[in-house]
Amino acid sequence: MDLTVPTPTTRRVPTAPVRTPRGPAGQLSPPGRVPPHGGRPGEPPPLHHALVGVALPGLVVSAEHGQLTGRGLEGVYRSGRRLLSRCRLRVLGREPLPVQGRQVSAGLARFVAVVRTPADPGPDPGVVVERSRDADGSERITLRNTTGRPLRLPVELALGTDLAALGAIASARPGPELPAAVHGSGLGWTAPDGARAVVTADPPPEDALASAGLLRWELDIAPGAARTIDLSVHAGRPLRPAGRTGGRHLPDARAEADDPRAGRLLRTALDDLRGLLVRDPAHPADLHLAAGVPWRTGPAPAEALWAARMLLPLGTRLAAGTLRHVARSLRTAPGPGAPVPGPLRDAGPHLPPACTGVEATLAFPAVLAEARLWGLPEQDLTALLPAAERCLDWLRTALDDDGLVVEPGPAGPVRRAESQAHGHRAAVLGAALLEACGRPGAEEWRDRAEAMRHRFRDGFWLDDPAGGRPAAALAADGRPLPHLGGGLAHLLDTGLLGAGRHACGLLDGGRVEQVARLLGGPALGSGWGLRGLAAKEPGHSPFGHRAGAVRVHETAVAVSGLAAAGFEEEASGLLRGLLDAAEAFAYRLPEMFAGEQRTEDAAAPVPHPWACRPAAVAAAGAVHVLAALVGVRPDAPARTVAVQPVRCAPLGAIRLSGLAVAEEPFAVRVSRLGLGMVEEAAAGLQLGV
Repeated sequence: MDLTVPTPTTRRVPTAPVRTPRGPAGQLSPPGRVPPHGGRPGEPPPLHHALVGVALPGLVVSAEHGQLTGRGLEGVYRSGRRLLSRCRLRVLGREPLPVQGRQVSAGLARFVAVVRTPADPGPDPGVVVERSRDADGSERITLRNTTGRPLRLPVELALGTDLAALGAIASARPGPELPAAVHGSGLGWTAPDGARAVVTADPPPEDALASAGLLRWELDIAPGAARTIDLSVHAGRPLRPAGRTGGRHLPDARAEADDPRAGRLLRTALDDLRGLLVRDPAHPADLHLAAGVPWRTGPAPAEALWAARMLLPLGTRLAAGTLRHVARSLRTAPGPGAPVPGPLRDAGPHLPPACTGVEATLAFPAVLAEARLWGLPEQDLTALLPAAERCLDWLRTALDDDGLVVEPGPAGPVRRAESQAHGHRAAVLGAALLEACGRPGAEEWRDRAEAMRHRFRDGFWLDDPAGGRPAAALAADGRPLPHLGGGLAHLLDTGLLGAGRHACGLLDGGRVEQVARLLGGPALGSGWGLRGLAAKEPGHSPFGHRAGAVRVHETAVAVSGLAAAGFEEEASGLLRGLLDAAEAFAYRLPEMFAGEQRTEDAAAPVPHPWACRPAAVAAAGAVHVLAALVGVRPDAPARTVAVQPVRCAPLGAIRLSGLAVAEEPFAVRVSRLGLGMVEEAAAGLQLGV
């Protein structure tokens, strides 16, 4: 899919340093039309109560009652187009009484309802209705007779669609329903632009009324028996979700821990990630992750790269496909010195919007360097190295006279602390990559990284009575912007070098300790995760994407960085809060949720009404924090792997299996005392703990 819908998490800005892809144009509502439930014109319908099934390019959004009513985002989608907006079931002339709706897996939702028949002697219902709705466009409706007598049940389905683009629906302007036509064993619709949708049924209906959009059956059901109606919704050809045909890009890793939530979190995260896999249309063997549903299924190179990096403990196939996909996008950049194309992202109340293409450009060399350590095949490394060198060439042009990364934008050049962390990591890991591959430039990038460290420590650190903090950015005039935010976490994410070593970062020891204290403190920590902006900062909003909401990816980065730097208490506190939040969200973590302070009477974090769920970096973040607990640090080219677990064992004993180092299965166990032991590894791999 190539859809990216503007939402509160991805704001379009007129002036951008790179070309910004647009979503499909929305249709305008006719004069006097009342917007669908859940949104005013231009406002996305809320999502937090919906059941979202994903098997891209398929998507299905249902309410908990199971009926598709055509309101808000409800419907069955294919490649960003709503194929079916209404599917209302009636039995004995009325809608069944819903009793349960739940998400069974990433792509499948199950609904249970009951129907009382006229002959039922008491309050107990005589018919149970089960509906299983899959993101691939299939639905199974089963009616079970629980009485002791045979039943003849009139059943009808009222169907309809607007064939609207998701962008139009997100703006609450989907347009009117289209007229139906009888199509084989069901109904079909055609839009003015030629798009079409077909619903077929098995068994075929006894009546199909196109004018009313109705399919009807008379079902005879014996006592204790059941009858089933299978529906298929498609656009003329069957759907082949990438995650269900993509082989072992995401293997079946398992977590077994004293805290059973770890296993549930990993299982759900992997299921969601498979649903978010998409193919490069021109290169179908290459898979990468969409940023999230329903709003961000279009190009999102930064999120795809960060997610692939966090999933390296599961193997390098996804990283290779993602890196190839992003490398090809470099060929469409405006010029040889341009960064990876990408949209602008809202950066909160104190900073201008950030270009995600710049973030992706700085991520590329780091992801390739770390993928090499995890066992990326030599032929993939050789093919991708020129793109990494091009990204480093861009970084060279983006450095100012002081050696800091300058980002052009609508408010003038700005130097963000977060971008300095990304640029420094690219320089350090890029130097290691060039040296390992026998390419020139390694010494230059080590020198540039050292200059960045000196300049950052001199220009960004702000002293105060509480111990000081890094500035969030330097404005165009060099003035430091002092607000405190969760972006501090990226300063501890220094990257992995060979021989089990983490790279040095922008901060020295005492300042690393102060940043760790800030990340573990109440200003940034909500009790459920890390706020994007500290609670007492001007402009704080618990629902602001970069203004106070908890961003799961950033919290995962903080947990990993704190653990690697030796600040286990702070890492454990954030990890436990994130795991508590995951439990409240049925282990399907959203990209963000409200940064309201956790209290004794707060049973769950407050959802964000427009957050993507599932989201790639949130689901990958779940894998990232569990991998950080066991501390696997590979160097596949040197045939070594070190295990340096979190010694305080915040989740008790834990075993991770189904990992991959040097393209071979890897399993590790950490005891309640924090002692690590490798249980499975490639032959000839030298182990260290």
